[in-house]
Amino acid sequence: MTKPPGKLLPLVAALLCGAVLAQAAQPSDVPVTASSPAVRTVAAGPLSGSPIAAKPAPPGPKRHGQSPHTKQPADDWNLTKHGKVLYLTFDDGPHPGFTPKVLQILRRHHAKATFFVLGVEAAKRPDLVEQTRAAGHHIGNHTWDHPMLTKLPAAKMRQEIFSGVKSKCFRPPFRDTNASVEATAKANHQRQVLWDVDTYDWKKPGAAAIEHRILAGAFPGAIVLLHDGGGNRTQTLTALDRALTKLHRQGYTFKALPC
Repeated sequence: MTKPPGKLLPLVAALLCGAVLAQAAQPSDVPVTASSPAVRTVAAGPLSGSPIAAKPAPPGPKRHGQSPHTKQPADDWNLTKHGKVLYLTFDDGPHPGFTPKVLQILRRHHAKATFFVLGVEAAKRPDLVEQTRAAGHHIGNHTWDHPMLTKLPAAKMRQEIFSGVKSKCFRPPFRDTNASVEATAKANHQRQVLWDVDTYDWKKPGAAAIEHRILAGAFPGAIVLLHDGGGNRTQTLTALDRALTKLHRQGYTFKALPC
């Protein structure tokens, strides 16, 4: 075979090189598998084929469906968490003569309280109930007309509770309760509330005795039982005014229950 002329050698070399490069650019017929180091990173990533992020995703919230920054609901019934706070409660009203006087004393001492009213009395004096609420006090259900609930048939007991005023709280008269009474109140969306300090003002033992029971029983978070209805409450008024003065000097404040 004759040798190509010298001028043709560069041209032949260029043609051969182009052919080799074109062959290398053709796709391979051999499938790529996940065992290949080149695809392990992609195979472990999203199915969209986008590369894996350099940093792993941050861990999700610890509680399902809740952001770590979501504010947790407060436990309103942890009554001791507010420091030296007493929760004054008044039963059996509203009374046209004594309830307004109790409200005056509370206002003078910058105190808030909770009034467990009877449905039958509240129905007679809805304006007095609204006046109590407007002053920043809370209203609780004390049944319709003050029976001993555990002595009643189930239907009558339910009627007494459900006929009382609307509230988040319920107090059984005479502290007369059991599991059935508490469950019925719960079915009426009301929490049963009893007390820590009984002043026995309903016995009318004298203003000094009532005052002494308030002061001796006081502790942070205590619920104190008093009455603004159901009889002559003159002794209660005197004892309340004196006790609040002394308790205020001891650093106590007075709040309404979360009713």
